Amino acid sequence: MHLRSLWDFINILDKNGLLHRIDTFVDPVLEIAEITDRISKQKYGGKALLFTNTGTDFPVVTNLLGSEARLSYALRHDNLTQIGYNFELLFNLFAKPKKKFFDKLYLALQLKRLGAFLPVLKKGKGACQEVVITNPDLSILPILQLWPKDGGRFITLPLVHTKDPVTGTRNVGMYRIQVFGPDLTAMHWHRHKTGANHFRKYKQIGKKMPVAIALGGDPVYTYVATAPLPEGIDEYLLAGYLRARPVELVKCITQDIEVPADADIVIEGYIDPEEDFILEGPFGDHTGFYSKPDYYPRFHVTAITHRKNAIYPATIVGVPPQEDAYFIKATERIFLPLVRKTMLNEVLDWNMPIAGGGHNFAIVQIKKHYPGQGKKVFNALWGAGQMMFNKIMVVLDQDIDIHNYQQVAEAVLKNVDPVRDLVFTYGPLDVLDHSGEEFTYGSKLGIDATSKLTEEVASEQVRQHYQSIDVEKLLEFEEIVRVNADLLQKNLPILIISLRKKQKVKNLIEKIRPELGLTNLKLVIFVDDLFSIDDYFLVAWYAGNNIAPERDIYILDGKIYVDATMKTKQIDNVRDDYPEIALMDGRIIKKVDQNWTKYGFTQFIPSFSLKFRRDQNEN
Repeated sequence: MHLRSLWDFINILDKNGLLHRIDTFVDPVLEIAEITDRISKQKYGGKALLFTNTGTDFPVVTNLLGSEARLSYALRHDNLTQIGYNFELLFNLFAKPKKKFFDKLYLALQLKRLGAFLPVLKKGKGACQEVVITNPDLSILPILQLWPKDGGRFITLPLVHTKDPVTGTRNVGMYRIQVFGPDLTAMHWHRHKTGANHFRKYKQIGKKMPVAIALGGDPVYTYVATAPLPEGIDEYLLAGYLRARPVELVKCITQDIEVPADADIVIEGYIDPEEDFILEGPFGDHTGFYSKPDYYPRFHVTAITHRKNAIYPATIVGVPPQEDAYFIKATERIFLPLVRKTMLNEVLDWNMPIAGGGHNFAIVQIKKHYPGQGKKVFNALWGAGQMMFNKIMVVLDQDIDIHNYQQVAEAVLKNVDPVRDLVFTYGPLDVLDHSGEEFTYGSKLGIDATSKLTEEVASEQVRQHYQSIDVEKLLEFEEIVRVNADLLQKNLPILIISLRKKQKVKNLIEKIRPELGLTNLKLVIFVDDLFSIDDYFLVAWYAGNNIAPERDIYILDGKIYVDATMKTKQIDNVRDDYPEIALMDGRIIKKVDQNWTKYGFTQFIPSFSLKFRRDQNEN
């Protein structure tokens, strides 16, 4: 498939019934986000959305790659698993010793073929420079505000181009961009990212840093900007390989940096390392919570260029699932062979659950041969690239379907001895993780849920007679609102309890221990009374975001108690009060409800934000 523009991809989706066009006016402030949030949470990701009437000269496309089918199509493969399989063949080609002449010749031909996918610099201007604006004003673009308490409008799907000032090596990253004026934004790159590393080098040599933000173009660019490539590996080499055609680049008009010639919009500018940072945020991020304001570099816009018929692409982030869930699954499939072939050959498969937002949970399947191997695996993976941000990792045997959460839960509850098989450690955390004991640093939990060999098993414990759980007795405690014991009927000894917390959960645990001490429970999870605890996806999402494992997990009487409630400085003595969940306000919800048929939809979809009991939804 040869795409000359983003319009080509959109027209293909339209012809195949994968796109929904909305021609009535939709406000880029909150309204587009609320519509997209409802659609993207549908089964299989819903359709891509094209908003043609935005109050500007530019249409907006959202949820473009928000399904496995659309993302696979953009990456030029039938499905994401096929991409991983092709990568595995590639790794096998380079890893296998070449003794015969024809094997060496074949390798040489494949190396030449890979070289043909390297990006190439095109002379003259590209399609992205059909219109050149050297007196830039970002207000011409339909930049979105996603959530009511966001600090303003944010560019959410930017391809941020930077160069190492010493080596000239290019990096393409995706960092949110808050707009502060016609030619001023913040550059929200996290301290672990390559763009931030380039910035530090410019600061060392005392030079301004050229930056270019590309929007649109071939949709494969959007994925590779998020891919966890090793530093120094050109994202456009991966793009060229995936689409079997090199990426054509052109030089920017006002900055010494290159961008894809087929991009829709390019925002050129610079960062002066000597300038004070600007306070950016808050922002309802992909965790589903507002990230707190913080200081980031100022990006000064020197030019805006674009196609004559440019499209403005945007993504919506918030409580999952959203479009980024499919990016996580693509990375999971594509990079599994890299882990298996270069680090841990015992790893057979892995799963990054959508509820974990890409970094809170990881489930790993291995072929076990010796005692301690499960623990070796999670320690090794925590040292591998962006896996360092993972907070909770479970390792299981090869006979467990790690994509079947019932099987995973059964294996964990059967094979795990809380004292022996839970390993707590400390390491880096994602900047957006609000639960860490310190900023970007905190505890992690490794769970060895493999079947234990003789050397790993302690002496057999004395069997006890267990009593049933008295749910009504638990509800007599003032703070307990509801108890979900339904999983007991599925042979999963798990209890979920919702609270209106007035004290540390640890104190409450001490009070209810006598009621649970002689039951066969193995796991008790406490959450706030903000949503239905019958929704296990939301329980998992909420717990993954809110626990610092070593601080919030208690092992008592052979049971695991998990405090997944929101923490405050007053009650829990944490460094900061936890942030709010990013939810839409009632005014916008009502507006979208009233206009639903005007958007061209036939089946009504209620606001996801209404799943939560929050005062802002009563407006």
